[in-house]
Amino acid sequence: MNPIIPAAAVVAVAATLGATWFVTRGGSDSDAFAQCRSSQIAGGADTIGGPFELLNAKGETVTDKDVITKPSLVYFGYTFCPDVCPLDVSRNAETIDVLDERGYDVTPVFISVDPARDTPEVVGDFAANLHERMIGLTGSDEQVRAASKAYKTYFKRHEDDGDYYLVDHSTFTYLVLPEQGFVEFFRRDETPEQVADKVGCFVDNI
Repeated sequence: MNPIIPAAAVVAVAATLGATWFVTRGGSDSDAFAQCRSSQIAGGADTIGGPFELLNAKGETVTDKDVITKPSLVYFGYTFCPDVCPLDVSRNAETIDVLDERGYDVTPVFISVDPARDTPEVVGDFAANLHERMIGLTGSDEQVRAASKAYKTYFKRHEDDGDYYLVDHSTFTYLVLPEQGFVEFFRRDETPEQVADKVGCFVDNI
């Protein structure tokens, strides 16, 4: 990709490239959450997500079982992102507040795809500044790539930009349930209210 393309455009392109497995159409009759879905995953929802091992804000090793203890909105991004990530993660934080008002307890999770700069402290501060309940996670290159691969996200660092490099990455937010795992994704143009409506449907039908 051409590094002179504006960051938002680059990320949008990356998101498109990284999402070829998402098909926008309704769920099947055998899907327990069919009435909640606005999209279907090619190959099935169970092909997305799975175990991961990362570091939390305290530098402690945590697994998906430690993190996904409640319905969770999971986003892969990085704290040095100049435009897209702050908007997306702020939308997710607003969604959590809307869900709180409606009586739903949902956890926002931010996973960094830039472990070289996003130390546990950095990612923890970033998450805490966006929402008091947001969990910030990072890890080694290997740990982050494994988590990204599990969720079929895309990211690629611009190697020629020195210390101020950008990272192309997917921009989907994932709804993950403790027992069911990944069940739905949300595009960045959906409002907090729209995401909250869909999350509520899934939680009501567990």
